[in-house]
Formats: sequence, structure tokens, C-alpha cells
Amino acid sequence: MSGHSKWHSIKHKKAAVDAKRGQKFTKIIREITTSARLGGGDADSNPRLRLAMLKAKSVNMPADNIDRAIKKGTGELEGVRYEENYYEGYGPGGTAILINSISDNKNRTTAEIRSILSKHGGNLGENGCVSWMFSKKGVILVNKQVIKEDDLFNIVVDAGCEDLKSEEKYYEITIEPENFEAMKKKLDENNIKYESAEITMVPQNYIEMKEEKLAKQMAKLLMVLEEHDDVQNVYTNADIPDEAFEGL
Repeated sequence: MSGHSKWHSIKHKKAAVDAKRGQKFTKIIREITTSARLGGGDADSNPRLRLAMLKAKSVNMPADNIDRAIKKGTGELEGVRYEENYYEGYGPGGTAILINSISDNKNRTTAEIRSILSKHGGNLGENGCVSWMFSKKGVILVNKQVIKEDDLFNIVVDAGCEDLKSEEKYYEITIEPENFEAMKKKLDENNIKYESAEITMVPQNYIEMKEEKLAKQMAKLLMVLEEHDDVQNVYTNADIPDEAFEGL
């Protein structure tokens, strides 16, 4: 993904898959329900729910859908009980893959994820086999047309910015999760609009996939995983060229 933020490139392609498959509503509803079950239905005191609701609003999800999902999570309405799980494994070329799922049937989801990995040159591993390669971080993208880098640096440095990278089209702000809300507030106070803001898993290092066949195989694996209804997020340390995703 030369010339681009690796994090943003994967997220951009994930969004394309979601839109193509009509999965946005389904996956966000599951996230809202799970967030409400784990942290309560008050968005003011539940950052994860607040972020899920923002995602819902960004895709124009009706308020009634959001409200029902919250109530199902808190038990006010009957509904399917979803459980959150993480799967760890390897992709083509020894790349690391961390998969976040929200499912109503863990056994089924585990079997299907194992099958997907094996069919595309990967394999499911034991808990802990690759998670140590990733760190939970807040990542915020700001379009370069919005502000100059020096001006942005002066604003974010006091809000706990860990790293500020200049990519082709975006500034990528990385922060610790506990500073995520404060950073967004700081940007809002300075009228700086951001393209996206998410708490994600960032790999310590990336493996550059130079061999075309392996890169294409890895790109296909990621897309198939993202298309799975139970899969919320896929994290990898694979540095995949953009052209590997063409035609998928």
C-alpha cells in the first residue's frame, strides 16, 4: 500500500465490501447491542456505545433501529444474545491475522473462520499466537486540505498525540485509547473535521508482500473474512499493494 496509510487502506477497502454486501446495518447493530450489553445503554458513560452510534448515524441508520438495538442489549427488549470473540491465525507468507467477531453461535463461527483461512492459504492459531504483535490504539484521519501539518501538530500535541504521520492524502493521528475522546474533543473545539476516528489494533511492524501471487491471495482472504456476517474487524500486519485488490 505504498504511498498510503496502511491502516486507512484496509479500512477503505472494508467499507467498500460492507457497502457492496449491504452489511453495514447488520454489523453496526450487532456492535451497538453488544456495547450496550457490556457497558450499559447510556452513551454518555459508555464510549464504545457512543462510537458505535456515531458509525450508525454516519450511514444514516434510522434512530428507531439504534434505539431497538440498545434496548436489546440492555434486556429491555427480547433479542438474540451476541457474544464477542477474537480469533488469531496466520495468512499467506506468514502474515499475522487478528479477527474480531460478534456472533450468536461461537461454534459455527469458529468452524467457518477456520475453513475460510485454510481455503486461502492461512490457518487458525492458538490464543495469544499473534495478538502480542498488535497494540490497541486510537487512529484519527484528517484530510490534508483541512489544515497545515505544523498547525495540526500544535493542536494535537497537548491532547496526548502519540504519533502524527503525513500520508498521501491524510494526516494520521495515533493516540492511546484513554486519550481518544479528548483528542476528538480537541479537534472539534478547533473546528477540524476528520475523515474517520476509530479505536483499532495496530501492528508493531508490517510485512511487505512483494510476491504478486501471495499478495493477491492475502487480499482475497481479507475480503472473504470481511464479507462474513459475524466478522466485525480484521487486523493484519500484511502490507498489501493496492493493485492486489483489483477485481475482487
